[in-house]
Formats: sequence, C-alpha cells, structure tokens
Amino acid sequence: MIHSVKSAFHKYLGGLSRREMIQRAGWLAAIPGLMKGREALGAPAAATVGNLHVSPDQIYQSIGVRPVINCRGTLTIVGGSLELPEVRAAKEAAAHHFVQLDELAEGIGRRLAELTGAEWGMVSSGCAAGLAHATTACVTGGNPDLHVRVPDLTGFEKDEVIIPKHSRNVYDQAVRSVGVRIIEVGDAAEYEAALGPKAAMVYVFAGPRAESGPLPYDAMYSIAKKKNVPVLVDAAAEMLTVPNVHLQRGATLVGYSGGKCIRGPQCAGLLLGRKDLVQAAWMSSAPHHGHGRTMKVGKEEAIGMLAAIEMWMKRDHKAEMEMWMSWMRNIGAQAEKVSGVKSSIREPRELSNHSPNLSISWDADTLGITGEEVARILYEGEPRIALNGGEGGRRRGRQSNETGISITAYMMSPGEDKIVGERIHDVLSAHRAPKKKEAPAAPAGNLSGKWEVHIQFAAGSSQHVLHVQQEGNRLVGTHQGDFVSRDLSGTIEGADVRIASFVSEAHGAALSYRFTGTLDGGAMSGTLDMGEYLKAKWTAKRHVFA
Repeated sequence: MIHSVKSAFHKYLGGLSRREMIQRAGWLAAIPGLMKGREALGAPAAATVGNLHVSPDQIYQSIGVRPVINCRGTLTIVGGSLELPEVRAAKEAAAHHFVQLDELAEGIGRRLAELTGAEWGMVSSGCAAGLAHATTACVTGGNPDLHVRVPDLTGFEKDEVIIPKHSRNVYDQAVRSVGVRIIEVGDAAEYEAALGPKAAMVYVFAGPRAESGPLPYDAMYSIAKKKNVPVLVDAAAEMLTVPNVHLQRGATLVGYSGGKCIRGPQCAGLLLGRKDLVQAAWMSSAPHHGHGRTMKVGKEEAIGMLAAIEMWMKRDHKAEMEMWMSWMRNIGAQAEKVSGVKSSIREPRELSNHSPNLSISWDADTLGITGEEVARILYEGEPRIALNGGEGGRRRGRQSNETGISITAYMMSPGEDKIVGERIHDVLSAHRAPKKKEAPAAPAGNLSGKWEVHIQFAAGSSQHVLHVQQEGNRLVGTHQGDFVSRDLSGTIEGADVRIASFVSEAHGAALSYRFTGTLDGGAMSGTLDMGEYLKAKWTAKRHVFA
C-alpha cells in the first residue's frame, strides 16, 4: 500500500517546478508515518473487512454486485469516471489528519484561482450541489439572516431565477430546490423584460443549443451584465478550459462535475467565478447549517478534487484523444470482420462529453439480432459490458431493417478495447436461425374503456387512470398520472398486456412508465418499470359507469 501511494505521488509531483515540488513534497514524506499511524489506529491490514474482499478484483463481487466495463461514458448510474491514481493518493493522505474546513476551503479556493485563472473556486459535493450553493449565494449574498430561511424566500429582496427555454433540463432541480421562482423566457425581449429588481440570477445549461436560437449566449451575458444580474453556467459534463471559456464570454459563475472527464472524486464538483459569490456559496454549504448542510463534501474529496485539477493541467489531452481513437478503430475493425457489419467513428466537436463515439450497424433481418438484444447480451454476460443499443426498426427512407450499438471511449481502460471488440464479434457472428414472424395471439378480451389503476410504490401508493382504445392487438389512449396526462401505446397478445407512456415535465424531468401484466376477466395486474425510478406493482379494474 505504501509503495503504491508513493508511486502515485511521484507521478503527481513529476513536472512541477522546484518550488512547487518542495511545497508539496511534505505530503509524500509524511506517507510512511501516516500508514503506521493508520495501522496503530486499528485499520485492517488484511485483505478482508468483514464480508468485504478489499481488492479491486473482488470488492463488489464480495457483496454480490457485478462491475461493468464502461462503454457508455460518464453516466452517474454506472459510476461516472474512475479516479486518477493521484486523486486516490491525495485522498488517502488527507484522510490521516483533521483540518479546519473553512481554512481548507480558503486554501483550495486560492489554489484553484491560481490554476484556472478564475477569481476564486470551491469544491462541492457534485456539480448539482454547486448549482444549489451558487443559487443560494445569489439570493442571500451570504447574509445569515436570509440564509437560515432558505428555501422559504418570503420577504427576500431577490427570489427569481431566469432560465431560457433551451436551458430547461432535469438538473435545474438543484436551482429550484432553493425555493426560487423560475421565470422561463424564449427570446431576447422576454429575457430583458424578466431581468427586473427581483431577478437574483440567470441559469444557463452549457451546450450548442442556444448558438443559433433567438437568445444566444453572448446576448444573454451582455444583457445580464447591463442589468447587473449574475449568470451561472452549468458545464457539468464539459472539459475544463483555461482560461475559462464561459467566464471569458461573460458568465459570472460556472459549475463542473468532478467525477466526469476531470476524473476527480465522483461525489465532488467544482464552482469557479466571481470571488464574493463563490465565497458566499461556500458559506451556504456544509459544514455550515441551513439548506446546504445536506450536501457535505469531506476533506478527502476536497483535496482529491484539487489533485484532479492539478493533474488536469498536466495531462496530455491530445495523447488521450489519440488513444481513445485507436480503441474505437480496434473495436470497429473487430466488428467489421462479420459480414454485413459497418462501423463509423464520430470525433468530438463540443466541450461536453468530449470523447470519440463508435457506431456499429447491421441489418437486423440478415444477422437475426437487434442492437437492443446485443446490448442486453453483453450487459448480462461475462465480462459485463455496458454500452448503448438501439432498438431494431425500419428507419425512414431505408429499405433495410438497420439496427446497431454505440460505444463512448473515454471511460474505458487500456486493454478493454480488445475485450469489447472480441465480445461484440462473438455475439454478432453467432449462427442464428432466421426469425419467424408469427402473427400475435388473439386478444383474450377488449380493453377499450376507462381503467382505474392502483400503483404500489416502495413506500407509498397512488391512483392513476388509463383511458384505452383497442384496435385488434394494438392499444392507444391516455395515461393520467398524479398531475400530468400523457399518451399511451401498447399491445395485448392473448392475456399478456404491455402499455407504455412517456412525459417530459416542463422542467425537464422525464417520466417513463412501462406496465406489463396479464388480463384476468375485468382486472389486470403486473409490474411497472419506471426506468431510473425503479419498479412498482400495479393492479387495475375497469371503471363501471353508473
């Protein structure tokens, strides 16, 4: 353990100036003593802690969880990114001391300013937490009389946040959690009118969507500056640029995820920008009481995040891109050994999710398998590979039943391209009998009408309504949820019922419901798949009109 931490820190210190090395070498010199102190405090030296096998090869398997090869990118659901060795070493070193957290924030803020060119910086417990802290800073200004009342903003001088329509997304929940009133605007005239005396902040979701629209970024920044309203940019999935592209264009604050391409701690984020507001944002975070107390970032994650930024300045980003491209070429070449399979690589053009992407496509009828099926086989197999698979289906303007899978490079590890390429080749080249297109079974009943649905969630229940119209095996209609109605579609084959609905809320939250179950006389029951919100049970009975 001592050797591995030393090795990581030697790499971390490599390339620093003599003065910087002297300043930072104290960490490295202290490690052997820290390790001895750790053992003296009773830290386990063995490879097991209870039922846990504390080794990279067994840590998850020892509790019955299978790790994945990540070909999907920096999605939080599959763990975001892998921390750099230097980040893990910095966290390990930080774990051996107590420190006053306000002093730590001051030291990190000053160093982040030196590294990034921003006025100040802070580490939050993820980008979303940073957005919440920044919003709180803008409505309170660091005034504790206001701070302790968040999210009840009654009597606040400023309690509105302006969000352009192109920037509404599921992550603006972090902004809304502070209790602000959201003013949504569509063009420059609406935007300027909304920037009144109650406007505390403008929130912008980074990306190309606004550049050709009615409210481009430069206009947003210049109008906000004229009205003296700060602008917060959500750049969670972007590469960090130095000097910072958003701050240069006129943004006031910008937030990043630490656990994406920066490869810092998964539960850390970065907030950069105007010094007074960043310092007020720190006051609104833990360990200080109030709304942000729930979003604690530990001393280990804070130092780990700083180490990740130090490393970001030293990483050879061009060499990384060339390596990722070679992985995509290798996987594509393996897949194309199967007759009828094509591949293409999309090189990144934007700062967000800045990684090559490989698309592999084929005719589903010819190979007898769809992209969705290939993705499922790879995910359920060994080793477990997570990638994106498209459903088979005839694409508009094409004669073939084209389907495929896609792979994002930059969270893969060296050597995994060979494993992934071989597995994809094996699955695509397997002999399969042609699929027989059989007519669906005759419906066991007619579902047309109104159905009262009882849904049993993990710790609660709700009543929904399905208005169904049946045409043969096909079902259409509406699904009335707790607040929002949405279209439904589905099928009935024999007694097997499948109904799906989808709605995107105004603020970006996507609700996907998939009812699967059986018809039994005047009742239905089964399982409800709610996507990221997991599963529930459902029963339904036909409404009887008086």
